[in-house]
Amino acid sequence: MPVAKTEYDAIVVGSGPNGLATAILMQQQGLSVLLIEGQDQPGGGLRTQELTLPGFKHDVCSAIHPLAEGSPFFETLPLSNYGLEYIFPQIAAAHPFDDGSEATLQQSITQTAATLGADALVYQQLMAPLVKNWPLIAADALGPLSVPQHPLAMASFGLKGLQPATVLAKKFNTETAKGFFAGMAAHSILPLNKIATSAIGLVLLANGHLKGWPLPKGGSQSIADALLAHFRFLGGALQTGTYITHLNQLPSAKAILFDITPRQLLQITGHKFSSIYKWQLERYRYGMGVFKMDWALDGPVPFKSAGARQAGTVHLGGTFNEIALGEQQVWQGKHPEKPFVLVAQQSLFDPSRAPEGKHTAWAYCHVPAGSTQDMTGIIEQQIERFAPGFKDLILARHTFNTHQMEEYNPNYIGGDINGGAIDIGQLFTRPVLRSSPYRTSAKGLYICSSSTPPGGGVHGMCGYHAAKRALRDVFNISLK
Repeated sequence: MPVAKTEYDAIVVGSGPNGLATAILMQQQGLSVLLIEGQDQPGGGLRTQELTLPGFKHDVCSAIHPLAEGSPFFETLPLSNYGLEYIFPQIAAAHPFDDGSEATLQQSITQTAATLGADALVYQQLMAPLVKNWPLIAADALGPLSVPQHPLAMASFGLKGLQPATVLAKKFNTETAKGFFAGMAAHSILPLNKIATSAIGLVLLANGHLKGWPLPKGGSQSIADALLAHFRFLGGALQTGTYITHLNQLPSAKAILFDITPRQLLQITGHKFSSIYKWQLERYRYGMGVFKMDWALDGPVPFKSAGARQAGTVHLGGTFNEIALGEQQVWQGKHPEKPFVLVAQQSLFDPSRAPEGKHTAWAYCHVPAGSTQDMTGIIEQQIERFAPGFKDLILARHTFNTHQMEEYNPNYIGGDINGGAIDIGQLFTRPVLRSSPYRTSAKGLYICSSSTPPGGGVHGMCGYHAAKRALRDVFNISLK
């Protein structure tokens, strides 16, 4: 698609949720903004396609969105005006065990706690203060390191969140509660003995109690479509099918913001940066990869536990020790025989995802970065373990190894869907240690991807904060 103009106030490269957030916030200030996407379809990790059979709609990357519906920036936008509708499963997530028992995340803290047996009171005491305080600290927690607006509430969260999951889990006495928490913390895509792995689990739990874990009707693409529609309504310009490899491909602009990771940023603009900034980018660490699968099914996944049959998301991995061992093995470059598997069951709640009477399933497990090992059999066996008869329902399957994930979305370096390891060394200082992580050493060039705080997830907050920085620096526009 040709560029309509030769000069813009700002250009955003990459149309994932952060690129879209960046473009919208800058366009809201009356600037002329061009959004450039390498693929023909905008969205980044927000895409839905018929990957298996006609009529079966699969979310190519992200599927369930607890942080999208609760994003401090997205919630200010009239996205429902553009057809975006969230569906909220009553059971946001289920964690089944081998004996058919389960723990479930529901909006009610009390109902969730009731599934944890003897640890019910411990869970309530852990989560009630965080659920109360999260609306006060969300904007600070989902942003760069700064003086918080509510320091006591933030400190309370930090004291718990900065603990390794292996430490915080010791609050619980039962294997049920420990395993349940392990499944939440494993979303960090880090070994559970790493500092701050508890934070990811606590944030997901808090959002589950506040707003649930929704799935967008029609597929994740509908989030991107709504964001893009609003950007265009504001007067923004879009150019697709243009993969940027060098700055000279871009029209003139006062500010350029990149929804890409440090590796691509160096390739495109490295000659513009100071030696110390380049050195820091070159040392940026990517995390574990994922092996991702989609299925067209002849019926719903036949989980043994009732809660898992009614959940939008299912965590498969059994006990805390099993999940912790699997994540540690992946970190060490090994492929677990029983990996932690995340499963999403969108068609249970959204009939538009599959032909009548049929269903879809979505899943991935963590693997070493750059792995090409086929995990199909291992993932399907892990599902079969908790859902006997699952394999008999498979009509067709589609797989992505880490190389194919990166080929599909260049931001997924080595299959890393978080834009870099979110450990304590890269939690607030991603991608580099600077007064602003979004500003590069080159005037007018910024990074707005998940390689900046707060990291991975469909929330747009990386892009929001990057846009605020650029608006202040380049256009002398200061936003609260």
